[in-house]
Amino acid sequence: MRDGPCRLRIVPVAPAVPPALAGRVFRGSEAVDRGLLTAAQLRSAAWRRLRQDVYVDATVPLTHRVRVAGARLVMPAGAVFADRTAAALWGVPDLVGVDDPVDVVLPPGQRWSPSSDIRARTAPVAGDRVTLGGVPVTDRLRTAVDLARRPGALPDRVVLLDRLVGARLVTLAELRTAVHGLPRCRGSASAREAVDLADGRAESPQETRTRLHLLAGGVPPPVAQYRVVWDGRFVARVDFAWPDRRVALEYDGLWHAEPGQFAKDRARLNALQAAGWRVVFVTATDLHHPERLVARVLAALAA
Repeated sequence: MRDGPCRLRIVPVAPAVPPALAGRVFRGSEAVDRGLLTAAQLRSAAWRRLRQDVYVDATVPLTHRVRVAGARLVMPAGAVFADRTAAALWGVPDLVGVDDPVDVVLPPGQRWSPSSDIRARTAPVAGDRVTLGGVPVTDRLRTAVDLARRPGALPDRVVLLDRLVGARLVTLAELRTAVHGLPRCRGSASAREAVDLADGRAESPQETRTRLHLLAGGVPPPVAQYRVVWDGRFVARVDFAWPDRRVALEYDGLWHAEPGQFAKDRARLNALQAAGWRVVFVTATDLHHPERLVARVLAALAA
């Protein structure tokens, strides 16, 4: 009995990653010129192409910051990261995603036609440019003022400003001073309207939208993040309060699905009620019917 033909099993070899490029964003042409890679190796699965001649180690998770590093390698001299990208670089969380374009400002007279994942505009940045970790960005206040001037629905802009203040990019006082000091220019009027409605205390976009609905409906301005104290003891911190009426408003209720949380929330509610407080609960559905929400709050205030 003759044995069948012997089959040779070929095991693919993982592409080599030079230590100088491991975890890095780099220009492909420079890596080839330095002899770190050949043109064929550059096309291997070891690298992810970000744009023409710009690559990143494929093991690096793709994030907005990685796209910023790629844009920095190709943007013109004098350009600076701005707007939402600058705010993200300053540490404002969850403001941009991996698929959002990188915001860049070019000095006057500079022209550049980048790829679609970069959003470039022209504006003076003299005096407002700083270096953050070696990356050119607009300073904190300029970043916040530019975002205040962005087009968009008023509630969305107020939500954004509340997030910037809440993340301590700027204080509400310095932002209001800067915006009201703007000369008449594109977006200055809408920026003043938005900054006057911001309060910087909201802990979520939904809280900001709830507050705006209440103000638009004629409800007296509430105190945000109010600490309820009764008989010298801390009872609870509520999203919004009208202390003189002992009425509190909580967004999305107090109830959670975690084990044991229901009992804690019930005890918290009982403590508020024992202190003589009425609690109005608001859900995401209520924000689609603001007139009903306003009526409920007014009724609680009048009770």
